[in-house]
Amino acid sequence: MFETLDAVLADAAAHLTRAARDRKSPMHVPVVGTGDGDLRMMVLRACDPDIGLLRFHTDARSPKARQLGSHAVASVLAFDAEAKIQLRVKGSARIECAGPVADAAWAASSPYARRCYLAVAAPGSPAERPMSGLPEAVEGIRPSEEQLLPARENFAVLVIEPVSLDWLYLAHDGHRRAQFTRGGAGQDWQGTWVIP
Repeated sequence: MFETLDAVLADAAAHLTRAARDRKSPMHVPVVGTGDGDLRMMVLRACDPDIGLLRFHTDARSPKARQLGSHAVASVLAFDAEAKIQLRVKGSARIECAGPVADAAWAASSPYARRCYLAVAAPGSPAERPMSGLPEAVEGIRPSEEQLLPARENFAVLVIEPVSLDWLYLAHDGHRRAQFTRGGAGQDWQGTWVIP
């Protein structure tokens, strides 16, 4: 089934690009890890066809946004149980609160998605009771564009530019694994087969 490194790389790209556009994809919500070892599940919002960029949305006030800042390393773990494919990606990461990437991501988000960034305090802030953190005026409703204006300052994107990719196929007759690296964004992936 996967006899060439080109086929493997194409499979990885197909899984990730589908995951970014199809909320029913098993890889739509991968685990994202930061250099401090903290893990969280995040919705994959974009992946370009050559796996040169992965984009996630986050609250600019979140601990991960502070930890990642402008130059850090992040990793992504995604699994498709039906296809028996695991992907591990590592790359340089940055948080963008302003600029064309963040502005386009904000504009493309639904009002319900943007509503999350109206929370009155940063994610992880203490609360006296179970709560969403949203102001009562927008809890459970589709907010107007005017109501969403203050949310924009809390919105950010996490951009990861992958430099390594580990692909694992769990086959009944014997697993298959390949690893790919590249020197930086825009460079070609170089792959090798490895023992699973």
